[in-house]
Amino acid sequence: MKKNILIIGGSYGIGSAIINELGNDYHIFTASRTFDGRESPNLTYIEFDASRDSFDSTKLPDEIHGFVYCPGSINLKPFKMLDLEAFQEDFDINFLGMVRSLKAVMPKMAQQSSVVLFSTVAVQSGMPFHTSVAASKGAIEGFARSLAAEYAPKVRVNVIAPSLVDTPLAKRLLNNDNKREKMNERHPLKRVGKPEDIAKAATYLLSDDASWITGQVIGVDGGISTLNLT
Repeated sequence: MKKNILIIGGSYGIGSAIINELGNDYHIFTASRTFDGRESPNLTYIEFDASRDSFDSTKLPDEIHGFVYCPGSINLKPFKMLDLEAFQEDFDINFLGMVRSLKAVMPKMAQQSSVVLFSTVAVQSGMPFHTSVAASKGAIEGFARSLAAEYAPKVRVNVIAPSLVDTPLAKRLLNNDNKREKMNERHPLKRVGKPEDIAKAATYLLSDDASWITGQVIGVDGGISTLNLT
C-alpha cells in the first residue's frame, strides 16, 4: 500500500520539487492556492490558502503518513522599516498557517509517520535584515522540538533549515548575474541551493530510512551556517 503524503504549498519551488522527488512511490495530496496543472493518478489537488483558511481534513484519507509545510516568506528589511503588520504577516504564513494546518491533520497521522517543517539558516546564524523572518521561523524550531517530544514514538517531527534557494520566492535576490555571483560566493560550496537539494532531504525525512531521526533541525545550506572560510 502506498503511503499518503500531504504537502501544504506544493505548486512551485521547494514544494513542487518534493512532489517530483517523491514520484510514484506515494499518494500525494497537495494543498495550495494555485495548481501547476500536472496530472498523475498519484496526485490529488486541494485548493487551500494557508495564510487564512482552516484546512478541511475530510478531503484526506483516514491515515496520513507524512506532512510537509512549505509556504514561507522572504521579507528582508531593516528593523526600523518593519512595522508590526509585517511581523504579523510573517507569523501568519510561516508559523500560524502551519499550526492551523497541522492541528487539522494531526488526528489522522499514522503510526511511524513524519512531519517535515522549514526554518531558515538565519535562525542559527544572525543575519542583518532578517528579524521578522528569523523570528517566525525560530518559532517553528521551538514548536517542532516540543511536538517531537510530545508525539514520540508515534510521529517524528523534524525541521530543514535552508540557506538561499533558487525559487520564485527568492527571485528578486537572484535576478541578475551580479547578485547571483555574490550569493554564490557567500556559501562555502560556492552556489546557492536548488529546490532539488531541499527536496531530497525532505524525502529522506519522510521515508522509513529516517525512522530514528526526530526533533532535529537539519541545515541544508551549502555550509554557510557552520563554516567560515575567510
